[in-house]
Amino acid sequence: MALAINEKLCKGCGICIEFCPKQVLTLSDKGKVYTSQSELCIKCGQCELRCPDFAIQVTKEDKGDQS
Repeated sequence: MALAINEKLCKGCGICIEFCPKQVLTLSDKGKVYTSQSELCIKCGQCELRCPDFAIQVTKEDKGDQS
């Protein structure tokens, strides 16, 4: 998975949830964000871009060197 959420930094504001085009993010019982349907994530980076606490990191998967 190329989406990492740092629970220690997440304050559960829900901004990332609102901006996720595929609705794969959800709040847990602890009030922290997690991926509920990670297989649907398109790794667009909107969650990382909008997170005010830098709690989310999206990395593209390397498909090999094409040079």
